[in-house]
Amino acid sequence: MNNLWVEKYRPDTVNGYVFRDSSQQAQVNSWVEEGTIPHLLFSGAAGVGKTTLAKILINQLEVSEYDVLEINASRENSVDTIRDKITNFVSTLPFGEFKVVLLDEADYISPNGQAALRGVMETYHASARFILTCNYPNRIIPALHSRCQGFHIDKIDQVEFTARAATVLVEEGVEFELDILDSYVKATYPDLRKCLNTLQQNSTSGVLKDPADDVAAANDWKLNAVNLFKTGDIKQARTVMCSSVRPEEMDDAYRWLYDNLDLWSTEPEVQDQAIVIIRNGLVNHSLVADPEINLSATLIELTALQ
Repeated sequence: MNNLWVEKYRPDTVNGYVFRDSSQQAQVNSWVEEGTIPHLLFSGAAGVGKTTLAKILINQLEVSEYDVLEINASRENSVDTIRDKITNFVSTLPFGEFKVVLLDEADYISPNGQAALRGVMETYHASARFILTCNYPNRIIPALHSRCQGFHIDKIDQVEFTARAATVLVEEGVEFELDILDSYVKATYPDLRKCLNTLQQNSTSGVLKDPADDVAAANDWKLNAVNLFKTGDIKQARTVMCSSVRPEEMDDAYRWLYDNLDLWSTEPEVQDQAIVIIRNGLVNHSLVADPEINLSATLIELTALQ
């Protein structure tokens, strides 16, 4: 494994980035032409390209590497990080026009840390720009929202997602069956980063493994559940999900059910029924004493649609 596929196939120019919204593409192009950006808040699901777009802007604006500070806020999210690391960085003169602070997963920054960040953004607005990425914009305090231009990045549809994954496999000379690739896609969509990492891990022999035959894949409840649903072992699929999904993963589980409506049916009318069932399950899971029982009831209703 010489190169990580997620890095090898990460675009580094605006032309190489696939936008889901033409107005967003025009906005990004205008920033590049003007040679500057405002403070930005990129939101969207994991793996949809938020950090990639931030790095493209930094690259296209030709910001010196000495003027860029990248922080993973899921690990460094305290007030001390803001006051010490970030303030020390932005308080010195930039080598170019301005410095850029890229805060990945900014929704993990504590409220006090976000309040401190607001002050830093105000003080150094003339010489520094901040790019924040997050999965949950509701966790970002209003004061930061008001200081950043919001930019929500939608997920691509599952057909295009599959096509991108297949293109990488072809480029890497990996043999694969479409049904096996489909299992990986359903388990990881819309997180393309996770999909490519999983595909690379399971194709070291030059052939994409069937997750049903892989011990490591069996420990991934999404991959396991996909295979069981596809083979018709509905009861075992429900058992796997209810026993494997941790309480903090419940929101993700319902989102995964929504992203894979075709597991229940390809008919639009039936999928509409599935959406109602999933929405009700999502609303109820935070209200009931046992979320596993609620998830099981949701799955029973969904599989009755098949």
